[in-house]
Formats: sequence, C-alpha cells, structure tokens
Amino acid sequence: MSEHKKLIITYKKSVIGYSKKHRGTIRALGLRRLGDVVEHDDTPVIRGMLYKVQHLVTVEEKEA
Repeated sequence: MSEHKKLIITYKKSVIGYSKKHRGTIRALGLRRLGDVVEHDDTPVIRGMLYKVQHLVTVEEKEA
C-alpha cells in the first residue's frame, strides 16, 4: 500500500472579526474551540481549506 501523509491541524487564533467564509472553513475542518487539534489526510481539498485560514491555524505533517 502507498503511504499517505496526515496533517495535524491546531486551531490557534479566533475567527472573531473574520468573514463567515473563514468561520465556515474552520468548522468544516472540524475545529470548534481554540486549541482544538484534528488530523486529516493530506488532500488538495484540505490543503485549499488550510490556505484560506492559514493565519488562524498551525499545520504539521506526519507520515501515516
């Protein structure tokens, strides 16, 4: 089987004052509260979402 990368995403900065699109993207990533950490597969869709909210989250790559 081929190895897939995982992304560990940490919610670092509040969405207060940002657009509804940013809030929706944070929610779609599964982040609710500051400090939440989620793990997603490294796909173009997730990368696009992270690009939109890169100022609100931190991302680490992990080999699966």
